[in-house]
Amino acid sequence: MARIRNRRKPVAEMNVVPYIDVMLVLLVIFMVTAPMLNQGVKVELPQVSSEVLPQDNDAVILTVSIKADKSYYWTTGTEVDVESVDETAVALDDMIRAATAVLAANRTQGKQVQVYVRADKSVDYGSVMQAMGGLQQAGVTDVGLITEAP
Repeated sequence: MARIRNRRKPVAEMNVVPYIDVMLVLLVIFMVTAPMLNQGVKVELPQVSSEVLPQDNDAVILTVSIKADKSYYWTTGTEVDVESVDETAVALDDMIRAATAVLAANRTQGKQVQVYVRADKSVDYGSVMQAMGGLQQAGVTDVGLITEAP
């Protein structure tokens, strides 16, 4: 009796069922743990005095002030001006143009310009960031924030 062999060709396909099972288990794990992750951390910042920023005596200082009504004021001088501001409020676009003009005028004279932003504590974060973004558009690379001691 002749033995008949069953000659089957080897299957060249990859069995992906175990990979799908592992993927579904990982999906369930991530779906269960995702709502438990915190989106942020509540932090109470300490009330401390900050160090005085170094000043270049030859540099021109541009002080941008933001009042509680989101009006912008700017002054230039040889010192940080926290007392007096120009009594004419300007829009953000006008403040950006003025900062660009001050930077350009002082670059031609070879002077550096240090820029400081001081804002009322009731001004929202977005208004301060708009001012800083506008100063960046004007070509300012370093900005100092003015604070008061507690």
